[in-house]
Amino acid sequence: MANKSKPISNQKSKTLLKELVLVNDDYNTFEHVTDCLEAICDHTPLQAEQCAVLTHLKGSCVVLTGEIDYLEQFRYDLSLYGLNVEIR
Repeated sequence: MANKSKPISNQKSKTLLKELVLVNDDYNTFEHVTDCLEAICDHTPLQAEQCAVLTHLKGSCVVLTGEIDYLEQFRYDLSLYGLNVEIR
């Protein structure tokens, strides 16, 4: 079953918020993924570990939510370190 998430609307500015999604790749180690999420996305060690486990078990996990311009830099940086990320 496909995950059908709908765009989140910010009530104040009516700006559509998007999600930065980490996708499982069966290549990167848990340690590498958690290190990247902590360094780039400013996740706590617990948040990073939970995202890595959810991605492994479910196939993907939302790691950040925001406007597309904000998320694009995180997508670029994480992809430089070999992580498979998408903006949805």
